[in-house]
Formats: sequence, structure tokens, C-alpha cells
Amino acid sequence: MRQSKSVIICGGGVIGLSCAYYLAREGWRVTLVERNAEGTDSCAHGSAGYISPSHVEPISAPGMVWKGLKWMMSSRSPFYIKPRLDSDLIRWGWLFARHCTEQHRRRSAPVLRDLCLGGRKLFVELSDITGDAFELKQEGLLNLCQLPETLDKYTHGLATLCNEVGIEARVLDAAQTAALEPGAKLKVAGAIYFPIDAHISPRLFVPALTALLKDMGVKFSWNTSVYGWRAEDGRIAGVSTTAGDLVADEYVLAGGSWSPSMVRDLEIKLPMQAGKGYSLTLERPRLQLTKSLILTERRVAVTPMGDKLRFGGTMEISGHSDTVRPERVEQIIAGARAFFPEMTAADFAGVKPWFGYRPVSPDGLPYIGRLGRYANLATASGHAMLGLTMAPVSGLLIAEVLAGRKPSVDLSLLNPNRYA
Repeated sequence: MRQSKSVIICGGGVIGLSCAYYLAREGWRVTLVERNAEGTDSCAHGSAGYISPSHVEPISAPGMVWKGLKWMMSSRSPFYIKPRLDSDLIRWGWLFARHCTEQHRRRSAPVLRDLCLGGRKLFVELSDITGDAFELKQEGLLNLCQLPETLDKYTHGLATLCNEVGIEARVLDAAQTAALEPGAKLKVAGAIYFPIDAHISPRLFVPALTALLKDMGVKFSWNTSVYGWRAEDGRIAGVSTTAGDLVADEYVLAGGSWSPSMVRDLEIKLPMQAGKGYSLTLERPRLQLTKSLILTERRVAVTPMGDKLRFGGTMEISGHSDTVRPERVEQIIAGARAFFPEMTAADFAGVKPWFGYRPVSPDGLPYIGRLGRYANLATASGHAMLGLTMAPVSGLLIAEVLAGRKPSVDLSLLNPNRYA
């Protein structure tokens, strides 16, 4: 049924833009509010660009508590939590530890599968609509393993889990892996190959989707910050912004890692930490890759994007700190050189590191649905490292929730009030 109601979306990253698209497609009068200027960098811009149905394992996986405690001791570790006295961080850490169980892993996998498969299907549709403006490549993903024991662990771990939930995972030896990526010399024992995975160029996707929204009549309020809300009788009556008070029938919170602070005055609790990730993009790489890769032991992602090649990784829980830690960038470079013996430090000379803040929930699952006791306030946030993969399906789910239809993905585990 076509809508004629109005909605304000607070946040203009890939999640907010996707919500705007699917709501506008159904006839909603959409206004998108974003604190930055149009074209400003966002969390997705420097990401690996993965569209990854293979990512069915939540970040709060078994064994992560002990790994996390060990990694906390080194700012060079793949998952670094900067120790600090912060009540939100302490609560988040406690909730994270509670979910690092096999039961949570297996319960979450089907939901993550449905979200990621739904996102992939919608990316294909958007690619057709935009004339492949964002370079969708459906070449699969390789989890490269240097050590035989790592390959064995992933064979009996992630690969088995993926196959159990219907995501094809093939175990390859070194020769089979090299045959799939002949454009680079690899130092590996083998790989897990996920044929259904894909990747895009996110710096092309954001402007392509923004242009599409403008053609659909979506209104944008750039350089506009949200600083308060007006609530009446269990509903949001207005949102206070630096551009004045804005009023609509419905409101959607899509502020990424800033979402919890945006609704704190409403006494809504969204446990979340900003997980800083880094990337380095080579303009003229010596490697000619076709597939997205994960350098498993080093936790580094590698993605060909047109003529460029991006290396990204690390998870740093240190708040919204704009400090670039050189040792974390060095670990990405060291990982690249370990897996690609032809690469040298000179390949990365002069490359400016990028960083962005992933919104990380303690259980590794996003928050999607109606928020708290307010009948006309919903959220799509907390997607951690899967924000790009899940962006379109999150937008579709929000459109379904606001329209009162049965969501196309079961939202039971994604209830944004689960920690209220």
C-alpha cells in the first residue's frame, strides 16, 4: 500500500540512505538529517566494501573473551580495547562476555545469514537500477590461511557452520587457491572459498544512492545535528536540530556509533561501542586481484576496487578518538607483506591511512525495530563490521516495520529494546 506519511531519518550513512530509499520507494515523504556536509567521509567510505553472506559468525564468538583479554595488553593486536574507566564500556564488556558462547553463535548464524543474503540480493537490484554505478563484483571471497592448523580450524569451524546454514564454503589447498588468484604470488597453506560473496566500491555507492534519492524527492538537511527530542503521550512529537525543530509522523534513528548519545535524553539504552577500523588504499598496486580476500591470521581484509587495491582491518575500542595509532597501521602493512611476498614497504609509502567508527553491539547483532516506549520511533543501528552488507536489507526492514507489515527477516534477536 502506498504511504502518504512523513518520516525523518537521523543519520546519513549507508544505513540512513538505505532506509530513505526503501521508505521513499513506498511513497513516504522522507527527510534525511545528517550532521556532516554532503560528500563527507563516513564509516562505509573506507571499508573493505564486502557484501558477505559468509559472515554468519557474530563478533562475540566462543573464545573471544580470553583472546580479548590477551589482546588488550597490546595496541598492535587485531582487537584492541583501550583500558579506561567508562561505565558504558564496562557494561558493554560484561554483555559481550555473556554472549561469547557456542549457543549464541549457533542461534545468531541463521539470522546473520538471512540479513546478509537479503542484502546481497538487494545490492544486485540496486546495481541494475543504477547501471552498476558502484562496481558490484560477484567473484566470491577467499579466507587465506598461512598455517595448516589455521586452515584445519576454519575447516571445522566457520566453513562447517556456513555449510550447515546453507552458505557454500569450499576448502582449498595452496594450488587450488593460487589457481583462483593467478595475479598474485601467495604464501598460504590453503583457503576457505565462499563463492556467493561479493564486493563493491563504497566510495561510488554512497554518491550513487544519494543521487537516486534526490531523483525520488527525498529532502536532505546536511550540516544538521540532532540534540534533543520532544515527546508527548508515548510518541515523538518533534526532533530538535541545529536547523530548528523538525516534525514528522515517524522517526528513524540511523546514527551509527553516535546513535546511543542521540537518544540518551529519551532514557533509551543502546549498548554500543565505536570500533575504529583502518584502511590503506593503493592507487597503483602491483597485485592484480579479482576476489576479496581475508588474511586470516592477520585479520586483514583485501579488496580490489577498480584499478585500486584496499587493505583494511583491526578493531580498536577506544571511543571516538581521532588519534591514528601508527602501530595499528603498521600491522596491516606487515600482514600484507606476510601473505604477498612480492610486496615491500615501498608499496605503502606515502599512502594516507583512513579510519572510521563501526557501531558495535555487545552481541554482534544489529538493532532493528521500534525503540523503547515511543510508538513512532525506530532504529537501524549497531551493525559492526557488516554495515555495508546489511544496509539495503536494514532499509527494507525499517520500511516494513513502519508500514506495519510482517518483516521479511525474523527480528526477534534484533529487538533494539533487548538491553533496556
